[in-house]
Amino acid sequence: MKRKIILFAAVAFVLNLSAQEKQKDTINSKEELSEIVITGTRTERVLSSLPLPMTVITSEAILKTGVTRLNEILNEQTGVILIPDESGFEGIQMQGLDAAYTMILIDGVPLVGRSSGVLDLSRVSVGNIDRIEIVKGASSALYGSEAMGGVINVITKKPKKDTFSGALSYRYATFNTNNANANLLWKKKKFAANLFADFYSTAGYDLDKNSPLKNVESFYNYTIQPKLYYDFSDNLKLTVSNRFYNQKMDNPAIIDAKSYKGEAKENEWNSQIKLEQKWNSKLYTEYELYATNYKNDSFLNDENNVAFDKAYYNQWLFRPEVRTTLTINKDKLTAGVGVNYESLDRTYFDKNVKFNSQYVFVQYDYNPADRWNILAGFRYDNHSEYASQLSPKLAVNYKVNDNLSLKGSVGYGYKAPDFRQLFFDFTNPAAGYSVLGYNVAEDRLNQFESEGQIASRVQGISFDKPLNAESAVNFNFGTFYKKNKLRLDVNAFYNSIENLIDTRVVATKKSGGNIFSYFNTSKVFTYGLEFNSTYSFTKEFAVSVGYQYLTAKDEAVLDNFEQYQYIRNSKLETIQLNKSDYFGLFNRSKHTANIKFAYSIPVIKTDVNLRVFYRSKYGLFDTNGNAILDKYDKFISDYFIANLTASKNITDQLFFQLGANNLLDYKDPSEIPNLAGRQLFARIQYNF
Repeated sequence: MKRKIILFAAVAFVLNLSAQEKQKDTINSKEELSEIVITGTRTERVLSSLPLPMTVITSEAILKTGVTRLNEILNEQTGVILIPDESGFEGIQMQGLDAAYTMILIDGVPLVGRSSGVLDLSRVSVGNIDRIEIVKGASSALYGSEAMGGVINVITKKPKKDTFSGALSYRYATFNTNNANANLLWKKKKFAANLFADFYSTAGYDLDKNSPLKNVESFYNYTIQPKLYYDFSDNLKLTVSNRFYNQKMDNPAIIDAKSYKGEAKENEWNSQIKLEQKWNSKLYTEYELYATNYKNDSFLNDENNVAFDKAYYNQWLFRPEVRTTLTINKDKLTAGVGVNYESLDRTYFDKNVKFNSQYVFVQYDYNPADRWNILAGFRYDNHSEYASQLSPKLAVNYKVNDNLSLKGSVGYGYKAPDFRQLFFDFTNPAAGYSVLGYNVAEDRLNQFESEGQIASRVQGISFDKPLNAESAVNFNFGTFYKKNKLRLDVNAFYNSIENLIDTRVVATKKSGGNIFSYFNTSKVFTYGLEFNSTYSFTKEFAVSVGYQYLTAKDEAVLDNFEQYQYIRNSKLETIQLNKSDYFGLFNRSKHTANIKFAYSIPVIKTDVNLRVFYRSKYGLFDTNGNAILDKYDKFISDYFIANLTASKNITDQLFFQLGANNLLDYKDPSEIPNLAGRQLFARIQYNF
């Protein structure tokens, strides 16, 4: 709490210190107007003047790569690493923080349906995306929980002038992968509409021929996304948006040497109604109503078609929100208020559990002089299941000259305990262990005791106080430079995370199995440096280079290193470790890098796009018994991935593309199941 008070005081101090200086407009050129972003402030801002670390991926950049799903394009960005979990879904790691700490938005509203904190990003097609905005660092001051590590906002295309236009696209790739979509845009006077439809299917792939199961089984999905716009006047505009997603996948399994067949289905529905009202030249309000539902059902039947197992997941989110922006001279004061109603009914919950929370946020976008921009604000969340949260943030941008800016930010982020950590009630009948959510643990332990199943309970453990939200203080400091052919930005970051939620043994059964529950345990920190640059040698040839250095460690390990410093090697010799031998958190690479070449041949209307990605070694498990990752553990070796795409405009309307992802055919079947080897593809698109 002291850290939040200090941060909040810093916000007030800087605003007071800067109040005496005269404000001027920070938009200095027409070129900047093409780089307007909204996610970092929830108002329109020029990217170069934003005092936060941010990346924008344009629709043109997405098209030239030839990728089709959101996870694929994000995996090509500096400082964004896609990590597969035990379910096979790829989650985002940014600034060393896990996927549970990054909020995913489509047109400013959140997706739900996390499996162990991970969203399946392949649910989102890129066929109708206008741009993707990535904000790195704690963003809870605007977005609340799940934004502790950052925010990714997928912004879809919108009709901009009176016309009927669109695109029809088909792509065929390795593993009998088919992707067809249509994006239609229409506008006439006050009415506009956008209809996007996408179909995707694949036969899956198998990296280990000795196993009867594939790494990815065959599946298909489709997305339908209609959007309607109506302008009652220049000052009152309505948007109604829906998104429907359905997927069906084969779901076989081998259990105790027996084969089972099954199916897994996903269904998602999102609906957003937004009314924009411009009261006058200084006052603007958005009224937004959002509802979403995500379902996942799966089953397994034995060889006699008798039901063996069934799992289900059904999550709802309903959120009304009102945001108002007041322009004071050329500064902007933004405030918002909203309510979240959430529910989840799933396997291993004894009931349909519900959350509700109320929140308010305030942000002041202040320009005391033509060289200064100060962004300050806070958000307050009142939640039904955990302690209230105050999340302040302060960011400053100083324009040294027309080409160079310095920027820095400090913010508080938090991640609320999720449904699983509070209400899970699972017992593995084969292994004999149980995992209990914090809110149900005491009652279930008492029930186990009354049934005579408990051998002993760990002394000193109590469930009297609510489980705390995980929290982080995030610092960023960097530069932005743009002149002539060179564009460069550098950002150094530091995250200090407290109250990490992890499992701990709370009791032992007479059968020998342990009972686990969730507690606030660890304190970790991450720090590093991120570098991005682009140099245009000519109008036809440009090279981009990106690099991230990362250190991520558990502070409790460093403070109590004597508990971890002895291991036995393969010769059963005892080795004493130094603190410098501690590598850090699992599944983190110290070095990741990329280099991208873009070459255009105007004479034949062809673009060639080569991207090479590097990831240094990382460890997934402790392999020598001391419960940490040290230099004597087994590591996954560093590797390179190369993607190549060639695009040709056959006519002004017809577009053809050939490409190869993982051109070097790198595979590691036992350790990296999401690397499927070389994948060739061809694509044709008709624009009208």
